[in-house]
Amino acid sequence: MGLLTFKGGIHPDDGKSLAKDQAIVSILPKGDLIYPLSQHIGAPAKPVVQVGDQVLKGQMIAEAGGFVSAPIYASVSGTVKALEPHFNPTGSKVPCLVIENDGEYQETKYAQAKPLAEMTKEEVLNMIGEAGIVGMGGAGFPTRVKLSPKEPEKIDYIIANCAECEPYITADYRRMLEDTEKLVSGMRVVLSLFDNAKGIFGVEDNKKDCIEKLEEAIKDEPRMSVKILQTKYPQGAERQMIYAATKRAINSAMLPADAGCVVDNVETLIGIHTAVVEGKPLMERVVTVSGDAVEKPGNFRVLLGMNQKELVDAAGGFKTPPQKVISGGPMMGFSMFTLDTPITKTSSSILGFLEDEVAKAQTTACINCGRCVEVCPSRIIPSRLADYAERHDEDTFVKQNGLECVECGSCSYVCPAKRPLKQSIGSMRKIALANKKKK
Repeated sequence: MGLLTFKGGIHPDDGKSLAKDQAIVSILPKGDLIYPLSQHIGAPAKPVVQVGDQVLKGQMIAEAGGFVSAPIYASVSGTVKALEPHFNPTGSKVPCLVIENDGEYQETKYAQAKPLAEMTKEEVLNMIGEAGIVGMGGAGFPTRVKLSPKEPEKIDYIIANCAECEPYITADYRRMLEDTEKLVSGMRVVLSLFDNAKGIFGVEDNKKDCIEKLEEAIKDEPRMSVKILQTKYPQGAERQMIYAATKRAINSAMLPADAGCVVDNVETLIGIHTAVVEGKPLMERVVTVSGDAVEKPGNFRVLLGMNQKELVDAAGGFKTPPQKVISGGPMMGFSMFTLDTPITKTSSSILGFLEDEVAKAQTTACINCGRCVEVCPSRIIPSRLADYAERHDEDTFVKQNGLECVECGSCSYVCPAKRPLKQSIGSMRKIALANKKKK
């Protein structure tokens, strides 16, 4: 029997050897902490503190701005210094709360968490929502909303996305090895919300040590199993993960819940454990700092709001000034023009590279080789969709299933003509989705 997977995909050099064997190291910030009010999909959080207020670590500083939103908590004690625009890791200037760190880390008192067995489903959901948990694999969708489908009795599978298929990133890998029990506990919490569901840990077969640790940790958990997936990009994309683990397919018009599934990232599930079992809000995450320009690649437990330059300095800084710095993975991340940005809930990694291979590439005409079609996990025709996008032919783009693209970048990776297929298709997708929303 072959390994579980999907059609299409690529096998880029994963670069994980730079940081995979580096244990998680906790570091503390030195300068001010900056908290963007938009660290999630949905309405921005609303400040509940004013300039000059003294705050404690773990104190709410911004409340959810609506049902699809999430609160934000101070990760240090100190003084609210400003509410002003700052760059976020994607390059946008957004409203942010700035806290001057007093270096004392005085923490607020948390309410005593009840044993899971004594909590109602509504209490569990409320704790997850009030803790500010969002999808921490990069999407940032508020987790309380994701765990509140219209028909919870029809949810058959809770899938822990343990693939971490993006090259270079090893934060989830280290979390699986070092915080196995917390990960399993997070799954246990989510399963308590869905009476008919089974828990699946979907792990790529290049992480054999994680597979062994997880199988040992769940040996007495009849509702949980580990499914071994083929190592391939984008195995961790939500649709591809669902298909590989359950053989159920969804499209752009569906939610995972429509296929009886809920998918959560490793860091998210650990955040759920922290919120429900320990009674603490989301204040930290693990971030990988890697790439051939980084002096000492590693994995770091970082307080949210910390400056990204401080994090790079903790990894020894850059050997020489890098030509490219990326927030997130090299396939789906964002190129950065400054490190003067904060760590947010969705910051999985900072990657520094000595050469900018994309900038050096010379784009030529499409030769109709079909490689982009072979690797596309959505089974669409990227080369034609890019043509429609470049001609601003939105109607044809939509008719030819352009909205089914998951923007994984596999097509751009294999294109011998070096066409920016993902970028062209992604730009038209955003326009088409915005116009569809207006209608």
